[in-house]
Amino acid sequence: MSTHKRGPWTITAQRQAYDNRWIRVSEYDVIRPDGAPGLYGVMEPKHLAVGVVPIFANGDTLLVGQYRFAIDEYSWECPEGGGAPDGDPLDAAKRELAEETGYTASHWLEINRFAVSNSVTSERGLGYLAWELSEGEPDREGSEADMVVKRLPFHQAHLMAMSGEIADAFSILMLGKADYLARTGALPERLASAMLMR
Repeated sequence: MSTHKRGPWTITAQRQAYDNRWIRVSEYDVIRPDGAPGLYGVMEPKHLAVGVVPIFANGDTLLVGQYRFAIDEYSWECPEGGGAPDGDPLDAAKRELAEETGYTASHWLEINRFAVSNSVTSERGLGYLAWELSEGEPDREGSEADMVVKRLPFHQAHLMAMSGEIADAFSILMLGKADYLARTGALPERLASAMLMR
């Protein structure tokens, strides 16, 4: 029997339990860190998650609302989607912003990288702040036909994330980090002032 290590875990067997265009589920026979045998399943997305907090000159941002099949709930979120794992994540973020909202941006800043739900999935995400926006027409996928775009002040979107009105973890992380960067002097002063309504 061939085995290999993953940190303190020993993998004794691996098999593919499910596969489609977007995800793969792998199942592992393991020896746990305590030495006991176990079973571990990992959902492996085939795309990198990317998201955007777009900021207008007056400090407004955009949220998108859509019904999420997996959780059977309506969700307000920052524009987000997926990019090729071997591609440029910034290009993917630009595409998602344009597809979902119609907007493009002249300035982009990567604001965070994170593991999405690291006990059950290998999915990783990258968040961006985008500003100096130009309007265009959205070009949504069929699964986004019910999507609604809402423009509102950044501080209101941040409050929605902090109060629980926004439940999407990706959006909460991005809005929280954007607020932190604005408050700590890490963004251009005019942009930070508009976001914080100074």
